[in-house]
Amino acid sequence: MTRTARSPRRTVLPFAPLLLTLLLPARLLAHCDSVGGPVAADARAALAAGDPAAVLKWVGPSQEAELRDAFTRTLAVRKAGGDARALADTWFLETAIRLHRASEGAPYTGVKPAGGEPAFIAKVEGALDAGSIDAFARLVGEHASAGVKARFAAALSARREAGRGVAEGRAWVAAYVDLMHYVEAVVAAVHAEAGHAHAPAPAHAD
Repeated sequence: MTRTARSPRRTVLPFAPLLLTLLLPARLLAHCDSVGGPVAADARAALAAGDPAAVLKWVGPSQEAELRDAFTRTLAVRKAGGDARALADTWFLETAIRLHRASEGAPYTGVKPAGGEPAFIAKVEGALDAGSIDAFARLVGEHASAGVKARFAAALSARREAGRGVAEGRAWVAAYVDLMHYVEAVVAAVHAEAGHAHAPAPAHAD
């Protein structure tokens, strides 16, 4: 009798979007290159104050001279007012973001519109304002634990059926790979080195 290939059972969890957001390559989650991000906000604050101090913290020592020069040139052009002022402001904002991305070893792909950031960014920034991230950290831990358990259960069930035929064997392999990739991504996120927030996390099947 010919056996019909079965797709490995996958558990769709209500919290999956949150955890996937945390584990996706950071280049997809760029916040600092948004017009609504913190670099842009401080760049605008610096221009308003006529002092680059507010934005200098976003670049490394080797880039400070370039940012200061861009700031000086922007102030000079802004005096023309109108379109020239708007164009100069945009150029300075782009320069600040480009230099910031370079300081973190991340590619610059242009300034992104505001509003496209993952929900977790607002939650973490809100936690910074509140002075505690305990609730969010607990939520992430619960989601990661549940995600691992669900995939483990699926893999365990598939392994028990693996000897019945090729289709069942393939379903077991797919569930096994799904489990291992998911765990790999979680572990990589947990043990990520400080200062490498823009390094891509391992890909995982989901």
